[in-house]
Amino acid sequence: MLQERTKDAVVRLSADELGQELGERATLVQFSTAFCQPCRATRRVLAEVAGMVAGVAHVEIDAEERLELVRRLEIRRTPTVLVLDADGRVVRRASGQPRRADVIVALGAAV
Repeated sequence: MLQERTKDAVVRLSADELGQELGERATLVQFSTAFCQPCRATRRVLAEVAGMVAGVAHVEIDAEERLELVRRLEIRRTPTVLVLDADGRVVRRASGQPRRADVIVALGAAV
């Protein structure tokens, strides 16, 4: 389940930090590692949801290559998914493989 964390509400990510443009309405950010099996399934779920909902982007970040961002955001395991609103603010966060229905519900907080 994608949980709201109050300290994340002040965290904002830019397109430069993500290495990709933000979605017009929301962005699903996935932190992964190369050998993480649940990361592959998470990638499929997030790409599917992003394809279903207009204005939503999916960005995957290799946690091992972006350690400064991992530390700043306190990412403790992969996969970790952040849901950003149109302005790049973190509105939801989850660790582990999310269910498609939970991702769709979490997007409701962002759009």
